[in-house]
Amino acid sequence: IIMAKKQDARAPIYNLVVVGLSGTEKEKGQCGVGKSCLCNRFVRPSADDFDLDHTSVLSTSDFGGRVVNNDHFLYWGEAGRTIEEGQECRMNVVEQTEFIDDQTFQPHRSTALQPYIKRAASTKLASAEKLMYFCTDQLGLEQDFEQKQMPEGKLIVDGFLLSVDVSRGMNRSFEDQMKFVGNLYNQLAKTKKPVVLALTKCDEGVERYIKDSHAFALAKKNLQVVETSARSNVNVDLAFLTLVQLIDKSRGKPKIIPYFEALKQQSQQIALAKDRYEWLVTRIANNHNETWPVVSRRMQTAPEYKEYVFLEGTPKAKKLFQQHVHRLKQEHIEKRRKAYLNTLPQALSVLIPELDEIDHLSWSGVQKVLETKRDFSQWFVVLDDTPWETTPHIDKMDDDRIPQDLLETPAAETIYETHLDQLRKERKRAEMRWEFKEKLSVSPFITPGKPWEEARSFIMNEDFYQWLDEAEYLDIYNKHQKEIIDRAKEDFQELLLEYSELFYELEVDAKPSKEKMGAIQEVLGEEQRFKALQKLQAERDALVLKHIHFVYHPTKDTCPNSPHCVDSKIEQILASRFPTRYASSDSARLEGGRAERINLVILGKDGLAREMANEIRALCTSDDRYVVDGKIYELTLRPIEGNVRLPVNSFHTPTFTPHGCLCLYNSKESLSYVVESLEKLRESTIGRRERENSLAQLPLSLLLVTKRGVGSIGDIGGETAQTLIQQGQQVAAKLQCTYLDPASPGKAIMDLLWLQQRIKFLHLFYKQLSRPFTVCCSSKSLSDYILLSSFFLFRKTCCSSLCRLV
Repeated sequence: IIMAKKQDARAPIYNLVVVGLSGTEKEKGQCGVGKSCLCNRFVRPSADDFDLDHTSVLSTSDFGGRVVNNDHFLYWGEAGRTIEEGQECRMNVVEQTEFIDDQTFQPHRSTALQPYIKRAASTKLASAEKLMYFCTDQLGLEQDFEQKQMPEGKLIVDGFLLSVDVSRGMNRSFEDQMKFVGNLYNQLAKTKKPVVLALTKCDEGVERYIKDSHAFALAKKNLQVVETSARSNVNVDLAFLTLVQLIDKSRGKPKIIPYFEALKQQSQQIALAKDRYEWLVTRIANNHNETWPVVSRRMQTAPEYKEYVFLEGTPKAKKLFQQHVHRLKQEHIEKRRKAYLNTLPQALSVLIPELDEIDHLSWSGVQKVLETKRDFSQWFVVLDDTPWETTPHIDKMDDDRIPQDLLETPAAETIYETHLDQLRKERKRAEMRWEFKEKLSVSPFITPGKPWEEARSFIMNEDFYQWLDEAEYLDIYNKHQKEIIDRAKEDFQELLLEYSELFYELEVDAKPSKEKMGAIQEVLGEEQRFKALQKLQAERDALVLKHIHFVYHPTKDTCPNSPHCVDSKIEQILASRFPTRYASSDSARLEGGRAERINLVILGKDGLAREMANEIRALCTSDDRYVVDGKIYELTLRPIEGNVRLPVNSFHTPTFTPHGCLCLYNSKESLSYVVESLEKLRESTIGRRERENSLAQLPLSLLLVTKRGVGSIGDIGGETAQTLIQQGQQVAAKLQCTYLDPASPGKAIMDLLWLQQRIKFLHLFYKQLSRPFTVCCSSKSLSDYILLSSFFLFRKTCCSSLCRLV
């Protein structure tokens, strides 16, 4: 039968037996020589199928089971390989061993009563219904494993693989092993079957043992030696295929590869497979929350996954995946840490901007101060568990609040030290700015119009010079120059009024001659108020010409104090108090009046606020101005569509204080968002009287909008529209705000602007009536409001002309 299989060129089958030192622990030491591992790695080469633990100590029931079948040999099954030029062959692998009774620790009694050496050299094996062996766990649980029988229950042996353990075995001398191997080889040689000497455990091999083994083989002449390691899967296939080539000369001559060269090739193959697998993991798993069961299923059919698992096993593949996910998580944590630390300086600037509050405290004391701040929860979050990087907070990307326990890290303390240092430097710089300004104020050297280049030497040797840069010096100096120039011009204007007689003889609308200008300068030249503008001669001459024009044309437009002329202010007050008697023209109000600033919050959800803002801007002029009843307003719109507790969605900012709020909704959800946002806003202001007052006085309007346009309800069913209107009216009543008709969206803006206009006008009127009026700079001695009003009512001329009459 076997010869018939050999004649089948398509798939010849060779029966190979692995033998070596076996017996009790006294004879073989605490562990075997590696016969089982060698068979295991060859028949089932996948790393997941490789098992290092193959015990030979069995119970009587396991020895009698169908796998061992009361015989001292194991049938490992059939394996197929391709040798050269695509030639395939198949091999049945049998291991000759000696099973020990776990009660007596002596060899089990079997049908074959010969000692191991004679039994191992047998060329005919028979065991009816013997099952293929997988691992020790199979014994007693045969039904849980594949049940494949040894072919026809008998085999004729074609060759032997003689195993020699070259590692430092425990409780076993290498010399005793070689004596056993020598006797075993002599018995095998009698069979005339090919033998290959397989050196096992070369990954832990002792150099002297390896040399002695080669010397042993050399003495036997034609005995081939293959250095193997079942653990590292090195040269295992080579050992079996070498034996096949010795059995069948047509398979070519054996090409023995030294262990370390084969190990290098194996390591390179594993390294390449590992790189490919890691690339696959990186491509598939890009989130640190990925799990192995999910990802492994997605990789199941990928060749990179199959190759690496075959070579290294699923546990190592899982470990590499876990390392990758761990790196992703650490990168994510580090990214979040950087984001938190980048936000911390801003949080410190907002919560503790004053140096006096923290200058005397330690960092731990400052943390306690932070907890007492009313806006602490807007910048920080207190987590139930710590540290923060082990909590679910790291995955809440919409919550950028800083975990409180992060403040206890050295990095956070370093940022605080930087903040404290900046506050100290800023205080010092403020002191230096003040000192510099004081120096400018008391120095007789700094006169109106003196260039900075000439004044710079004034500060070169001062203590504050090192604290400020050139731009700050120049800014302070320019502001100081403006102050002293404006003061000098006011003083010069008073000087001109005091010498009014110098201008009486000039011709109307005529430019004074050089002689007249010289005469004027000669009269005024000795006055200090005239000398103060000596570096600003052009401005001084312009003031003289402007004064001449005022003398002959005394109107509010030519008044030296324009546009703050009292005539203009009285007109505005009387027109607001008595609009029917003293109504000013639309053009005058548009051209002469200042544009009122209106800050409007638009609260909506899912794009409603932004759409309303765009529609309002479309009604404005190019510079965001809006006209109501001839009055100009500068509109500043702030659409808000998110969490109002976040700083980015706050109603109030350092540069924006709202005058009104337009609340938009187009569904039950968006109406709930409006109500919740206003409640959150009020909750966040509890305990702050000023902010509560401002919120209570803030005009609110509620408006129903749809996708077809602001205020249009054509695309909503009648029943749905009526329901939304009723719900909106109920909410408006609860919030005590105005509910706007959906058909008139423009009324929202007009109502808010009208209310703002009324408040501002009343405020202005009572403010003006509650303080004394100062006439213009040309009539400082006349500040009586009654006299001024009477003069304005009976004489339609500039109040400043009263100076000439006096």
